[in-house]
Amino acid sequence: MATMHDSGYKRLFSNPTIFRQLMESFVDQPWVRQVDFSQAERVDKSFVSEHYKESESDLIYRLPFGKGELYIYILLEFQSTVDRMMALRVLNYVTNFYMDLVAAGKNVRKLPPIFPIVLYNGEGRWSAALDMNDLIEPVPALGDYALHYRYFKIAENEYSEEQLLGIGNIVSTLFLAESHYDIDLLTQEFRDLFDNEEDKQAAAFFFNWFRQLAFRGYIQPDEYASWEEVYRSSEEVKSMLVAARERERQKIYAEAREEARKEIREEVRKEIREEARLQEEARTRGIALAMLGRGFDNALIADVTSLPLAQVEELAAQLARPNEENVEDIQ
Repeated sequence: MATMHDSGYKRLFSNPTIFRQLMESFVDQPWVRQVDFSQAERVDKSFVSEHYKESESDLIYRLPFGKGELYIYILLEFQSTVDRMMALRVLNYVTNFYMDLVAAGKNVRKLPPIFPIVLYNGEGRWSAALDMNDLIEPVPALGDYALHYRYFKIAENEYSEEQLLGIGNIVSTLFLAESHYDIDLLTQEFRDLFDNEEDKQAAAFFFNWFRQLAFRGYIQPDEYASWEEVYRSSEEVKSMLVAARERERQKIYAEAREEARKEIREEVRKEIREEARLQEEARTRGIALAMLGRGFDNALIADVTSLPLAQVEELAAQLARPNEENVEDIQ
């Protein structure tokens, strides 16, 4: 199968999930485990000034790391022949990008780290030097003053079919499609991928990209027909997932609304009970005052009204006070 070397490939790795899988599955560096890829953001063209110029074959991500930040530079290499000066190209891109960082920032004391990746999907073996120093004549030996700069290479055709099947994510399936094309094997991988991939949107995005291969003639019609069944099935699953999410949202909303109604009803009941209690207290107080006015014994009044004897005696004392203020209090 011919390789895809257009802007569609760049859009694939512009997806946050696909970018994260590339880093976690194919960049064997210890610091990768410390990166929070949910915070990754693309550096867009608004940041670019006169030095670094973004092309259709490179991506830059910015991520928080510790108290600072980390940049990941990805160069997508689609050429059929290997560029033996790749280390120089990458170094030039990175230094120009640093120039823009300095120009855009104020009082830059230290530059952030930039991790350079060359992602190669050509058919030939990658033979270019990885370290800039390997492109420079070794004589005279410059020692500490020699130029060392190294990029991280990911050559899709260097991974075996077994390795890629063992990884089993979107990126490994992409590499499998490009380097070990087998429509029957891919059909099964697509089924497994859609079943197991948590980010269904990213999976659907990848499927749609693969679907475009057929429209552009990269896949034979008879091969595409068998894969289209998987795609339709996956699309149906995606529609079911969307509908399920909507039903769950409606359920949560209805439960929250019912809970709110219950709380309101309980508050109303409390107010009614409190009002009834106050009315009952006022009625009992009125009976006690009427009995006191007629000269009934305090203990008898307490027994009849169920008021504490001390409260009845307090009411009797208030009735005994001749001033008008106490009379108003009693009323």
